[in-house]
Amino acid sequence: MKNLRRKTLAAASAATLGVGLALTGGLAPAAAAGPDTSYLVLAPQGANTSQAAARVAAAKGTVVATYDQIGVLVVRSTNPDFATQVAGAGVESVASTAGLGTALDEGETVEVSAADVASATGDPTKEPLYGQQWDMNMIHVPQAHAVTTGSANVVVGVLDSGISSTHPDLATQIAKDKSTSCIGGVTDTTEAAWNPTTSDHGTHVAGTIAAAINGVGVTGIAPGVKVAAVKVVDDGGFIYPEAAVCGFLWAADHGMQLTNNSYYIDPWELNCRNDARQRPVWQAVQRAIRYSQSKGVLNVASAGNSNYDLAHKVTDTGSPDNVPPAEQENRVDLTSACLDLPAEAPGVVTVSAVGPTGAKSYYSSYGQGVVDVTAPGGDSRIRTQGASPTSADQILSTTFNTTTRTNGWGYKQGTSMSGPHATGVAALALSAHPGMTPGQLASFLERTSVAQSCPEGVFNLVPLHPNGAHFYDATCSGGARNGFYGAGIVDAYNVVK
Repeated sequence: MKNLRRKTLAAASAATLGVGLALTGGLAPAAAAGPDTSYLVLAPQGANTSQAAARVAAAKGTVVATYDQIGVLVVRSTNPDFATQVAGAGVESVASTAGLGTALDEGETVEVSAADVASATGDPTKEPLYGQQWDMNMIHVPQAHAVTTGSANVVVGVLDSGISSTHPDLATQIAKDKSTSCIGGVTDTTEAAWNPTTSDHGTHVAGTIAAAINGVGVTGIAPGVKVAAVKVVDDGGFIYPEAAVCGFLWAADHGMQLTNNSYYIDPWELNCRNDARQRPVWQAVQRAIRYSQSKGVLNVASAGNSNYDLAHKVTDTGSPDNVPPAEQENRVDLTSACLDLPAEAPGVVTVSAVGPTGAKSYYSSYGQGVVDVTAPGGDSRIRTQGASPTSADQILSTTFNTTTRTNGWGYKQGTSMSGPHATGVAALALSAHPGMTPGQLASFLERTSVAQSCPEGVFNLVPLHPNGAHFYDATCSGGARNGFYGAGIVDAYNVVK
């Protein structure tokens, strides 16, 4: 997930406009071609897309993906006037997604050396590196595994940057027949397409959920379930709305009961439904999420790494993240129409992060009525009050070095790591209690969580952080269910006993 106060990972292209002028006494020349631009074209809710497709063709666009289930087309066009010309009967809204790619908050990976892996001794799960997985003890995974490690009938869609299919802790865990790339909003089921290319984020997430118990490396929370790679992060590190829409629908139509979403959509921290450019994105994503829920999918999303109170939105000071900091806007007077997607979409389970002491991670976003549960995400600064990082207090999981193209294990932290903990626990719950609807599963996950009380006053355990003594100040509100922790820390044993 994004941190508002960080450098952008890449820059997305911006659309330019050009118009052909009519010449007196002759035919107007063809309009100058613009850049090849991607669009979301939405038909009216409940209508098929045939009329919209006809308007796309008339406006010199090409349909590259049709999602009749939700009335959405993914279109490409070099016509600079496409958005204007496609409007009319059969089209409810249209938006270019150029520049709307969101940089994945990749986070630094601290790799475990081959020598350390070789010398590791194992622990309750017989996995060599288990002794470094403090997070598993926090949520009582060993006790849960004495009951069940999960059912292979449960498939979790990991909407992320791909999963390494050759990783020794994951090779047996991936549902290859259900994996795909959704880059560009178009599916590609070849194995190379859904493997990681420039990011190991999805591989790390997948390991937390389902790394195998095989005497190698680490254990996942639910090693008996399967994960499917649904690649939505492109090689530039961006998640475009059309890829997310594709991902939700692919998971829904391919028998997945859960998806993990450790990202947000749109280069702004918040997507504002009252903004003409952003509204079609909200509409398309919301339709996709609703459709997935109707097909029995519970979607889990990370709250974000901005230490931002999502219940009291006032400003957005570091967006969009696809331009240099000097070009970012300071949006003020935000309203409840501005939401973090997919975390704040109705029906999505939103997860904040805690460190090894159970206190809110210094970076984790929060919000009363927004955060549903919390889970281990790591906090590398808690031991030194922020002065310096300690990698062992982050989350250890599977990695893939995109430079050397080798598999391994390493540490990351973020709500990107807490989300898959909640997803893994939900997978165990569904394995132990099959047949629950998404709503029932979400409620069960909350009821079985261990409540955490709000700290008093202004909370900040990292006053010595290089960003400043008050940079990570936060205030918790609520009682047994509150803005920092929601219903509490998810518990693997509680959902299976």
